[in-house]
Amino acid sequence: MIGAITAGLFSTGVAASATSFESIATVTLGTSQATVDFTSIPSTYKHLQIRFMARNTGSNTNGYQALQYNGDTTNGNYYFYHFLDGDGASATAGNGGTNALSLAGRSAGANATANNYGVGVIDILDYANTNKYKVHRSLTGTDNNGSGLVELSSGEWYSTAAITSIKFLAGAGGYNFASGTTFALYGIKG
Repeated sequence: MIGAITAGLFSTGVAASATSFESIATVTLGTSQATVDFTSIPSTYKHLQIRFMARNTGSNTNGYQALQYNGDTTNGNYYFYHFLDGDGASATAGNGGTNALSLAGRSAGANATANNYGVGVIDILDYANTNKYKVHRSLTGTDNNGSGLVELSSGEWYSTAAITSIKFLAGAGGYNFASGTTFALYGIKG
């Protein structure tokens, strides 16, 4: 339901039907690994959406995760991001830029309550349009037995190339995704 509402707000303000989404690929980890990769993404959709349930192996309660497009780690500040976090008691915000990756929400860490996973939805708009830079927005959250964090974030990749692959990195590349982590990639029709 959230995905349909989110997709519909791209252009019309009206919720899209369930048939507007098509599953492209789903990855569920049987063992811990550093990245989750989607390759050979077709250019036949208007937008992309990723839905995830993730846990990382870092010494944190809710750690950052990151993404890279088309394997691009070019020097020159190609990725930028903004975020707003809330934990029920306070809010924090920030931004930044990097040559190698963009932040893309949160996942539950090794210090979170056992078997808790962070969840989220990431929208990548006009991913195949070669006339504009690429942007994504994410809404993610983690829980730690009653405490936790919700994050709204956005990122931009300063490239006009069509997105053909997406790599997710746990802990912004500092540790692994835990077994049981799932990422699902959907295409949204235009």
